[in-house]
Amino acid sequence: QVRLVESGGGLVQAGGSLRLSCVDSRNIESFAIMGWYRQAPGKQRELVAQISSDGNIRYADSAKGRFTISRDNAKNAIYLQMNSLEPDDTAVYYCHAKRRIDGSALFSVYWGQGTQVTVSS
Repeated sequence: QVRLVESGGGLVQAGGSLRLSCVDSRNIESFAIMGWYRQAPGKQRELVAQISSDGNIRYADSAKGRFTISRDNAKNAIYLQMNSLEPDDTAVYYCHAKRRIDGSALFSVYWGQGTQVTVSS
């Protein structure tokens, strides 16, 4: 059973930093892609950053230069280091994972419960 658990959210002043963690109880090596999405009040959920099993990384334009995603298979975890935070970064941040279904081109998709990040001005 996949269970993604996020931590590290909180309240921070503009310009500050936070590090989000997402841990699965089982081996994450089977996930083709893991990443972070966020959803602000009244807005759609959007991709922040993702990392593939072979290390390819993709960032949203808003995250480039400020956020860093990393993956530690030994700890069954991914991280999102967020620096130079801005009030517009305020949102619930969700961990996301995709696993290919054997023998198909389809993926199973998993979400964590989310962690709140609030950036004050």
